[in-house]
Amino acid sequence: MQPTRQHLIDPEICIRCNTCQETCPIDAITHNDDNYVVDAAKCKFCLDCIGPCPTGAIDNWRMVTSYHSVDDQFTWDELPEQEELDEAEADETVGEEAVEQEVTDILEVAHAAEGGKVPPPWSAAHPYTNLYTREAPITARVAGNYRITDDDAESDIHHIVLDFGKTAFPVLEGQSIGVIPPGTNEKGQPHMMRLYSVASSRDGERPNHNNLALTIKRVQGEKDGEAFSGVGSNFMCDVKKDDEVQVTGPFGGTFLMPNHSTANIIMICTGTGSAPFRAMTERRRRHMPDAPGKLLLFFGARSPEELPYFGPLQKLPKSLLDQELVFSRLPDQPKEYVQDRMLKRAKDVAELLKSEDTYVFICGLKGMEDGVEQSFAEICQQEGLDWNSLRPEMRKAGRYHVETY
Repeated sequence: MQPTRQHLIDPEICIRCNTCQETCPIDAITHNDDNYVVDAAKCKFCLDCIGPCPTGAIDNWRMVTSYHSVDDQFTWDELPEQEELDEAEADETVGEEAVEQEVTDILEVAHAAEGGKVPPPWSAAHPYTNLYTREAPITARVAGNYRITDDDAESDIHHIVLDFGKTAFPVLEGQSIGVIPPGTNEKGQPHMMRLYSVASSRDGERPNHNNLALTIKRVQGEKDGEAFSGVGSNFMCDVKKDDEVQVTGPFGGTFLMPNHSTANIIMICTGTGSAPFRAMTERRRRHMPDAPGKLLLFFGARSPEELPYFGPLQKLPKSLLDQELVFSRLPDQPKEYVQDRMLKRAKDVAELLKSEDTYVFICGLKGMEDGVEQSFAEICQQEGLDWNSLRPEMRKAGRYHVETY
């Protein structure tokens, strides 16, 4: 076979959210218990899967002389190195540089289109990404681990602080890090990296210290009639002070906080999806407490006991954070979700949407996404706006960001 490009998924960054498989219109993406993979025999390079991927794991390519099979990809812990092509092979394919440029051109078109990648806010600080890899991670020390949901709550959510000592690890509000759980899986292979959003502002959980915070929910449940525990979440929820954690990243170059003080930020989340919004709120609280830009938060959980940071949230003044805490399992009350509360604040939401200085960020369970979209559409219809045209305009300008799992 002459050299050709193959679309691959990076197993080190992929968080197994199933977004790519759901998006692919021709079922070219499949998965096993370990990896999501692209079937080269089916993939038509439509690129529909590129934009929705929350981590960019789907956006990887290799020049190959024979396709990597689906079965091979199922066993990968990392992407293979680019194979070397001899001069004759390069000539037959008009050279590697031309092929790479072709791929770049295709991606640029896809990213500019509806459903493609969203650029970061124009005023966002420059993000550093991929400074540390699975092969060369950074070691962080656990500075603290605190349960932040009620002891009787079903959700066991922890606020975990990691200290990086004298080694630089710069992160911005909205970025994520990877954690490599110790040990091996049932196949004797090292555990895959798990991705977690940073819950502290860029100057650290403790100001001017080289640390950061994470918001992690312990994952436990039943699958195929058997109990299971999330490897990464249980490892992190059980760490003790001074334990060591292997970290990769940072990751993420678009879901970033706008830096200018006049930016209005609408934040919509459920559960641990609050992490990046805690970071953004802390940034404003510390450095722009009198910013004219508005912060409007819609935060959903089953009950106050299940809501991360419930106590501290109550202490923030409305002038800093206009918050709507929404609960779906309160006794003797009808279920309410974030999209329902958005409709109750329709005039306020619409007023913000009318401003070109308004940014929307959505983070949390994937099931919330459709309801939130429908509420935006209904609010716009009520208030004389056209959501079908406004949404793509906001995406193109880096003002509408979604990160669901």
